[in-house]
Amino acid sequence: MLAALALMPTRAADAVGGAPDKGKPTVVLVHGAFADGSSWSAVAQRLQKDGYRVIAPPNTLRGIPQDSTYLNSLLKTIKGPVVLVGHSYGGEVISQAAAGVDNVEALVYVNAIMPDKGESFASLSGKFAPAPLTKAFQPVPFRDGDGTTGTDIYLQPAKLRATFAQDLPRQQTDVMASTQRPIAQSAFTDKLTAAAWRDKPVYVLVGKQDRAIDPGLERYEAKRAHARRTVEIDSSHVSLISHPQEVTDLIVSAARDSGRR
Repeated sequence: MLAALALMPTRAADAVGGAPDKGKPTVVLVHGAFADGSSWSAVAQRLQKDGYRVIAPPNTLRGIPQDSTYLNSLLKTIKGPVVLVGHSYGGEVISQAAAGVDNVEALVYVNAIMPDKGESFASLSGKFAPAPLTKAFQPVPFRDGDGTTGTDIYLQPAKLRATFAQDLPRQQTDVMASTQRPIAQSAFTDKLTAAAWRDKPVYVLVGKQDRAIDPGLERYEAKRAHARRTVEIDSSHVSLISHPQEVTDLIVSAARDSGRR
């Protein structure tokens, strides 16, 4: 239900503080693995209350070619400036999807992966020690309707809280474990064919207690991308849920900067 509300930005904005301000950019929020659009709910509510139009589209978690192509097609339907935000794997997706889309004026990376062109998550993360999350992976084979097969990666329910969301109540993480959406294993080795952060302003949030992506990797990415602003907070991997105000503040900072350019 929350995901459905996020996909109806105008009505949702009316419910929490009036219609979107036409002078502000549209904020597009892209979720990562093991989640869906509802993971952005607390951030979306704050942005809508502040007058931003918000779209939290579904990310199918099937791999960079499919997911970035879908997002790219959505971005091209949005009129006016866009601030594009990616969490975790969503950072990879926005990096490729935003390439060549002129109205995307800023990229915000929240506990995110930011490979360069020709890099994959596997090759980039290999520069650092394996994150504790990797010990929670649970591979599950699947078959598509066309007969093709593959492997999905879930998180073992008993290990999700400790490796993914240790700063949330157990009751909440138990629900997250039950409702998690898997990511295709092939997504870990998909190489980017474009990296929009090379050409667009970048804003980065680092979770200092992140156990899914090494905080050192997040800092490395921010430095390599010459981020205009890097914020570090004491957060798990899911800062968008546990620290929504800090995440919102960074997005608003990017939006305001884009309005000055």
